[in-house]
Parts: sequence; C-alpha cells; structure tokens
Amino acid sequence: MLTPALQTARLILRPLGLVDAPAIQRHFDNWHIIRNLSVAVPWPYPADGAESFVRLQLDRIAAGEEIYQWVLVLRDGDGEAIGNIHFRPRMQSSKGHRGFWLAEPYWNRGLMSEAIAAVNDFAFGPLGLDQFDVCNVATNAASRRVKQKTGAEFVGFVELPHHNGETRSEKWVVRRETWLRRSQP
Repeated sequence: MLTPALQTARLILRPLGLVDAPAIQRHFDNWHIIRNLSVAVPWPYPADGAESFVRLQLDRIAAGEEIYQWVLVLRDGDGEAIGNIHFRPRMQSSKGHRGFWLAEPYWNRGLMSEAIAAVNDFAFGPLGLDQFDVCNVATNAASRRVKQKTGAEFVGFVELPHHNGETRSEKWVVRRETWLRRSQP
C-alpha cells in the first residue's frame, strides 16, 4: 500500500517526496530536534542530509518495504513541509514503529498530536493493526506528552543511544481497543 494523504483540521499529511528535501534540510538541521533522536541520525547534519534521507526512503518504498512516510504541511500554509512522521507497522523491534519530528517554530501548538491521531486512525482502520510500539528518549517531555494525548500506554524502558548522551528510552504501546475507545464521541 502506498502512503496515503491524510487530513486533519489544520494539517495535510502527504507522502514524502524529493521536492520536500530543501524544507526538511532547513528545518531538521537543528540541534533542538536532533538531540532527542537516535544516533542513527547524523550530527552534525550533512549539507545533503535531507536529500540523502528522502532518496533512501523513496528507494525503500519502491523496493516494497512496508514503510509510510508523511510530511506535515499546514492547510493554510504555502505547502512547505514542517515535519515528518514515519511508520513501520510490522517492524520487529523494541525501538518502536513510529517516529516524528516537527520544525521548532511550530512546537507547542498541538500539531503533532493532531497528526498522530490521523496516523493512528490509519493504523487501526485501513491497516487493521491491533497494536504497535513507539519510543522516545526519556527526557523528551514533549514527545511523551504527544504519546499520552494520543492514547499510548507506557510499558517500560529500552536502551537506545541518543545524541543528547542518553541511552534510556521510554517504550509505549498503542492499542486498537484503547484508541477506538478514546476516539468515540
């Protein structure tokens, strides 16, 4: 299944494309974002980091890997990518299935919680998943809050090195039954 476009009240989540590389490079090359990410992400971020990232993801998708890659775009904006969500629904790993980042000027507006709600609807609707795992570095309070607001349940800790020097990550599970119960009026 190709990455579908999703919409929320304020956002369009559209499939990642090469056209997004310049905006990703501009927003993502930011220590305040990268410090909370796994050391798998290069730092200092290379000048061609976003283009390399996008090409790699598009190659994986073209090769049939089950990965969904969305960029977040403001509905009333200029179409520029302001964030990214990746989702690997059937990945067998203790490191989680979904990751995200949002450009710093858009923090603390509830945008990521709104976007994650749309991804959860996709995971438990069209994909028919029963549950999936997500993680965040233990000191990332904003990421923790997104998980709490979108129905994730804390299950423990895993070890994963991050750029900020931490190795302890919180592990959460997002369950279909919990999500569907929360999303009912």
